[in-house]
Amino acid sequence: MTASTCLRLALLLALTLISACPTAWAQPGPRIGLVLGGGGARGTAHVGVLEVLDALRVPVHCVAGTSMGSLVAGAWLGGLTPPQMLERMGKVDWHDLFDDDPARSETNYRERRLAQSYYPSLEAGVTPDGLRMARGLVGGQKIKLFFNSLVGADRGERIIESLPLPLSIVATDIGTGERVVFRSGELAAAMRASMSVPAVLAPVPYQGRYLVDGGLVDNLPVREVRERCQADVVIAVDVGSPLLQPQQVESLASVSLQMINILTEQNAQASRASLGPGDIYIQPDLKGITAADFGKFREGAARGKKAAEALAPQLARLALPAADYAAWTARLRGPPPPAPLIDGVMIAGLRHVNPVLVHEHLDIVPGQPLDTVRLEDGLARVYGEGDFESVDYALLGTRARRILQVTPTEKSWGPDYLRFGVDLQASNKENDFALRMAYHRKWLNPLGGEWLSGVQIGERATLYTQFYQPIEARQRFFVQPALAVARDRLNVYQGDSRIAEYRLRNRGASLGLGINAGTAGQLRLERTVRKYDATVETGPATLPTGETTLRGWQVVADFDQLDRAFFPSRGWSARAAWFRHDHGDYSRLATELRAARVWGDYVLNGRLHYTGSTDGRLPLAEAGALGGFLNLSGYVRNQVLADDVRFAILRGEKIIGRMPLGLSGDLRIGMSLEAGSARNRYTETGLDGWQAAASIYLGGMTPLGPLYFGAGLAQGGRSSLYLFIGLP
Repeated sequence: MTASTCLRLALLLALTLISACPTAWAQPGPRIGLVLGGGGARGTAHVGVLEVLDALRVPVHCVAGTSMGSLVAGAWLGGLTPPQMLERMGKVDWHDLFDDDPARSETNYRERRLAQSYYPSLEAGVTPDGLRMARGLVGGQKIKLFFNSLVGADRGERIIESLPLPLSIVATDIGTGERVVFRSGELAAAMRASMSVPAVLAPVPYQGRYLVDGGLVDNLPVREVRERCQADVVIAVDVGSPLLQPQQVESLASVSLQMINILTEQNAQASRASLGPGDIYIQPDLKGITAADFGKFREGAARGKKAAEALAPQLARLALPAADYAAWTARLRGPPPPAPLIDGVMIAGLRHVNPVLVHEHLDIVPGQPLDTVRLEDGLARVYGEGDFESVDYALLGTRARRILQVTPTEKSWGPDYLRFGVDLQASNKENDFALRMAYHRKWLNPLGGEWLSGVQIGERATLYTQFYQPIEARQRFFVQPALAVARDRLNVYQGDSRIAEYRLRNRGASLGLGINAGTAGQLRLERTVRKYDATVETGPATLPTGETTLRGWQVVADFDQLDRAFFPSRGWSARAAWFRHDHGDYSRLATELRAARVWGDYVLNGRLHYTGSTDGRLPLAEAGALGGFLNLSGYVRNQVLADDVRFAILRGEKIIGRMPLGLSGDLRIGMSLEAGSARNRYTETGLDGWQAAASIYLGGMTPLGPLYFGAGLAQGGRSSLYLFIGLP
């Protein structure tokens, strides 16, 4: 090889290195590596540090981030300035971000109704390897979409190797404990993996591994920047959480948190020990800000800024002249590309779910610019089908042709599930307990057939099975046969005293034809046959006994746009069911209208209800009922049975607390004003006209469902104390 050939090869190699990492080689002075450590919400201090570096004109040549540090680093290199990051954080509802449950308005009708009787978080998959559960409290669906928006994934595929500076993101292989460093690949996915706190956020699958928070192995990745760009100077920002005091470790959650803190602190100590006299170590004072205090992001950023300003003399020695720094900044942050035109949509990765159903929820028009808000609304509806761990997207192709690839990841523990529910109702007059379990098989065929069978034990016992079969791929039309047997207790009251106890047994079958009205609700026409048998257990037989057979047609319209089934804050729902007996003996109409509105921490809820006969007289088994908490409080459940029942309630509530991150719901104090009337009564025949009632209560959503503790007072001096927990 000649000398000239060697020279040309050397020059070509140098040009290749410079083009691959232009900023790292173009600027004079020492090579600077920036390290942004992990610490959950405490990592918002990184934003303030970046603001000071910009003000002092300090360039960096490579960046390494762990956990929250990876989020800030990815957003920064993705094009956001520190003020823009704070603006984005200010628009985020952090509690909602860590709550993967889709909005009820984006959930399909069946999943919405299931969640009223069975806990979604206790869904156990029935697999060939046994029962399997979700891998984390939060799947990370909303978090991943938030990361996509931060790094501009809606403008094109953002990969780490295309960023203006070399970036390393640290995660942990939960199977081996190995340190995994992303130096290439999808940026938002690497950020999501690095932030997966064990047992809180589900691990991220990656090349046969499952990745969790990088803080477990390298919370302050100093070594990485030294290796990545041969950094002469390291600026390390440490926001790790201090260890809890022994007296603070008093619960399972605090023990788990302390274990994580110990692991992160041990590896961070080794990183701090590797810093030399020429390096700069920044540790903001974050006392009073925990890893979960994302609402304190502005305070965290301010403390990071203060800590960096305290080291301004050391940082200023690394500054560039204004012109050189302006050129460096221009390369770091170019103008954002325009919204791309979408030439087609591709659905990837499905095993059971029909892709037609996914397309049905996406409102993407080929040939039009990508509307991110519309896209995320569609992805939320896809996720609301209840079949997926996550639903992600990527833009593929070139500027000449862009394909939107939507990747719904089906639940690894599905599509067959065991579901569970508990209901405890107690008052100073009677108690009731129910335990439920159901076996739910989904996607029995390409159209989405489902088989659901369940049992409930307790005073109200039920055994049922139903089959749901869409008759076309979009699932707008369906048939639904069902069988059920049930047993209940009926206490008969007169003059506010229990005079008898009945046992009600019923068997029923139905065949329904229906229409799904998007995610708003459902319309059904049903042919039903029900047999009721009433027997006296104790007391006089003041009500009809024996077996009654009811055959007829029923029309049901059910629409629900409340944001929550229990303790709603906004939205409305409307339901009407009309049944016509075959022989014209009677017709039954049951209607209910609910609405909720929120103003800050104050919520107003209203409900109107009617059950009555439009023709003839309702039999006992079909009678309307009043009594029980928030249904004429002060009376016991079903104390008033009648042929015609009307009820109205207005509830005022104040939100006084919220569930921790990862759990939905809030805590409220409230009061209700109620009024009800019952005509053609079977029980409490002495009541005439409208009856007034009121209640006060403390309540909220818990991991076991809604919780109420309250007292009710009704006209005539009737009163009751109530305690409810679980799914009614």
